[in-house]
Amino acid sequence: MDLFTEPKKNKAGGYEPLPLRMCPKRLSDFVGQKHILGKGKLLTRVIESDAIPSLIFYGPPGCGKSALARIIAEKTKACFVELNAVTAGVAEIAKEVSSALERRQISGQNTVLLIDEIHHFNKNQQDSLLPDVEKGIIGMIGITTENPYYYVNPALISRSLVFEFLPLGEGDIEAIMKRALADSERGLAKYGVEMEEKALKHIAGISNGDARRALNALYLAVTTTPPCGGKVRIDLAAAEESIQKKSVVYDKKGDEHYDTISAFIKSMRGTDPDAALYWLGKMLRAGEDPRFIARRIVICASEDVGNADPMAVVVANAALQVAEFVGMPEARIPLAQATTYVACAPKSNASYLGIGKVMGELEKKEILRVPRHLTKAGSKDYKYPHDYPGGYVEQEYLPEKRRYYVPKDIGYESELRKKLDKYGNEKGNKKKIP
Repeated sequence: MDLFTEPKKNKAGGYEPLPLRMCPKRLSDFVGQKHILGKGKLLTRVIESDAIPSLIFYGPPGCGKSALARIIAEKTKACFVELNAVTAGVAEIAKEVSSALERRQISGQNTVLLIDEIHHFNKNQQDSLLPDVEKGIIGMIGITTENPYYYVNPALISRSLVFEFLPLGEGDIEAIMKRALADSERGLAKYGVEMEEKALKHIAGISNGDARRALNALYLAVTTTPPCGGKVRIDLAAAEESIQKKSVVYDKKGDEHYDTISAFIKSMRGTDPDAALYWLGKMLRAGEDPRFIARRIVICASEDVGNADPMAVVVANAALQVAEFVGMPEARIPLAQATTYVACAPKSNASYLGIGKVMGELEKKEILRVPRHLTKAGSKDYKYPHDYPGGYVEQEYLPEKRRYYVPKDIGYESELRKKLDKYGNEKGNKKKIP
């Protein structure tokens, strides 16, 4: 084979892309998803039992869902048939089911029907699968990037084992790329690649857990870099060009990670939405987990905004849920919305200071006992606030006078301050809150 001989052509006359060629053939070669695969894990036991039920795999692109489905089909010696829910209809499903039944009657061979993007099937299409899945005529493996509990019929889910696939870690991506560089039959070993560690880590980091994206970038870097002295040398610049993303100085476990998230939070606290957006963009560009960022926005909304604008934590929490639901790159939009809302909101850390004071006293002072009239045994002495005008009555809720929550005269918290001034924060205390 010549150094620049093209990969083997597929049946359609095109060339098989590197991610397809590098698909693992055996379970032992599969990388990642340790939470569902490995010794004693349910999915591993199911595969090894050779009694495969219908399965639904869901998770982000390039994390191994299709690859594992092919491994399962190979291990069970079943006939493996692929359909894409975007283009397939009820007629195609019926045709494959008929072939599966005939195959079983003639040769005894089972059929595994892989349905990619199963969330695109409408209710009628999904319902058409139910009888044959239930009878075991076909073993269905449904693959989707969406949460099946939202997009797949409950009846089909109840007949299947559902497994969530997580984005691959950077270490997993690096291992997959190194395997491709070392494989002389299916991979890129014939090019004699010498790849800088920085270049490898850049592609792994920017791929966002997507092995397919990483391998495509690696292929581009290798095949478009002129050889020098019989070697193809891939540096950071070539890696950046191949994946169309500039390297950002950002170590997810080092100082840059903590410095950037610190600047992000302090910018929101300091009411600078422009700076907050910049640090948000830097983290997303560097491949930071959007869920980590969203959690920090939620904390900032409670710690630094608090009751000055109670909607801040609502917006932040909604952004967390939406970001997790849609994934990147769209997740940047709700994250940006929440970031700017929290940054522009009036600020109060009164709730944060209050609980901090409580926790400190619990460590150092004697724990207070619950007043008897608040207990079940003393409930006859309890004054039910709704029985009194305005839903308020003076009553002891702590056995001694203490003040933890001191609302500020900012935003909505100023209204809470007025209310507490009106009622008195403690029995007999008619002074205004300082």
